[in-house]
Amino acid sequence: CRAQNVSILLGPAMNIKRSPLCGRNFEYISEDPYLSGKIAAAHIRGVQKWNVGTSVKHFACNNQEFFRMSVSSEMDERTLREIYLSGFEIAVKESKPKTMMCSYNQINGVYSAENKKLLTDILRGEWSFDGYVMTDWGAVADRAKGIAAGLDLEMPASGGVNDAKIVEAVKAGTLDEKLLDKAVENMLNVLFDYVDNPHDDAVFDNERDHKKAVKVESECAVLLENNGILPLKKDAKILYVGEYAKVPRYQGGGSSHIQCSRVSNAFDVALEKNRSVDYAKAFPADRDLADDGEIKAAVEKAKCADVVVVFAGLPDVIECEGFDRKNMDL
Repeated sequence: CRAQNVSILLGPAMNIKRSPLCGRNFEYISEDPYLSGKIAAAHIRGVQKWNVGTSVKHFACNNQEFFRMSVSSEMDERTLREIYLSGFEIAVKESKPKTMMCSYNQINGVYSAENKKLLTDILRGEWSFDGYVMTDWGAVADRAKGIAAGLDLEMPASGGVNDAKIVEAVKAGTLDEKLLDKAVENMLNVLFDYVDNPHDDAVFDNERDHKKAVKVESECAVLLENNGILPLKKDAKILYVGEYAKVPRYQGGGSSHIQCSRVSNAFDVALEKNRSVDYAKAFPADRDLADDGEIKAAVEKAKCADVVVVFAGLPDVIECEGFDRKNMDL
């Protein structure tokens, strides 16, 4: 971020995984509030020690993509506090993030961007948050009401439309100018931090970062069960099935999608290590589609192999921001 002159990183995303069908679960940390809070807090501290701010999101109760711009998450106080706010509370109190990003949805009939209980009473009053609150992209319903509730920054800019409404509200007396001043002050306090503390020597080392990513990914691999198959014998004739062997799926679709400088794949790595590996596409990496001819070809190749390794996964059209999954099928 410092090397690219980015002052605020839009994360971590720590909404609770209340349903396995939520289209954005791949971005969220956990279904457990305590775990989400602790991991988020560590992440925030790690980022912000480099003088890059974080934007904890999506505050709060944004746990589905279906009608996310208008849906109201209905719940009692205990549910709100113990499940949906607990992780955010831990993150704010233990790591002091520079910004919070409010969510699209309503909470008990009130939009997050206009929710004084959420943005002022709880976040600033109870948790002592001292950064600024920004919206998710396009989450503003009424800009003046948002400022009165504790919303500081609208993202993205409205081209002056909502700025004019703020001026009108102040002139009409429906928005206290002191609240507008406070919103400006909240943003300036964060901005001045970055002006005063540059990291001019920061570098973006693609090769170093790639090696680090490989190390992290290796440590994250999970073996569910081993019936004596692993490790594979070095002289075994192996068949890799599925296009993910060549085009790995390592992230979900939507606004969090990252264009990587380099992506390794299992098939090329196996060839580099002189393993006896053949390949059958069988099914594509980017569509929910089965080709009978491709599958038949894979079956024929499998007859000649000692071991078949299937690379299965879900394409973006199934697991992506903006919509929820229809089922749990793989």
